[in-house]
Amino acid sequence: MEFVTYLRVSTDRQGKSGLGLEAQRKAVSDYVTGKGQIVAEYVEVESGKRNDRPELARALADAKKRGAVLLIAKLDRLARNVAFIANLLESGAEVAAADMPEANRFLLHVMAAVAEHEARAISDRTKAALEAAKARGVALGASNPVIREALQQAEAKSIQTRKAKADFHAANVLPLIHAIQARGASLRQIAGELNERGVKTARGGQWHAMTVRNVLTRNALSAG
Repeated sequence: MEFVTYLRVSTDRQGKSGLGLEAQRKAVSDYVTGKGQIVAEYVEVESGKRNDRPELARALADAKKRGAVLLIAKLDRLARNVAFIANLLESGAEVAAADMPEANRFLLHVMAAVAEHEARAISDRTKAALEAAKARGVALGASNPVIREALQQAEAKSIQTRKAKADFHAANVLPLIHAIQARGASLRQIAGELNERGVKTARGGQWHAMTVRNVLTRNALSAG
C-alpha cells in the first residue's frame, strides 16, 4: 500500500526549525510500518485559523492520482475546521489519520457537523456579547482606542507573518528555480516548468515570469 503524507505546523518559525514536524514524521512512519511505504510528503506551514491549504490540495490530488492513501499526521486539531473536512470528504481519496486510526468517512461527517455547530455557536455568542456591550454604551470597532491599537498590532503581525512565509517558501523553491535556470531557461520558461510540476507560489497560485523574478530578487536582497 502506498501513502501520501500531509504534515502541518502553525507558524513559519516551527516550519524552519522543524519543531513538531519530526514528531509528526515519526507518527506517520510508525503508522505505515507493516502496511506499506510513504511515496510523497507534503508540509503545510500556516495559521490554524486559515481555511485555504494549498499543500493539502496538492496532497489530495497526488494521492488520488497514485491511488494512494492520504495519511494525515494529526487529524485532531485539523478536524475542527469545517473547510478542511469538506475538502477531505469531497476529494474521493482514501484518508487515514496517524493520531486517530479509527477515523473513517462516517466519523469525518460527524466531526464536520460538530465543527460547524461549534463555529455557529461561537459566532452567535460573539454577536450577542457585542450587542450587549453596544447597549451599555461601550465604543466598538476602531472608535475604541484599545481595539484600534489591537487592530494595528494584529495588522503589523500579519504583515510580518506573510513576509516570513514568503521567505520560507522562497528558500524551499529557490534550488529548483536555480536548477532550471542553469539550463538557460528564461523567467517565463522557468514559470512554465514550475506550473507543469505542480509547484505552487507562496499564495498557492500559478507561476509567472514576474513571480519567478520576485523570488530571485528576494534571495538577492537577503544575501546582500
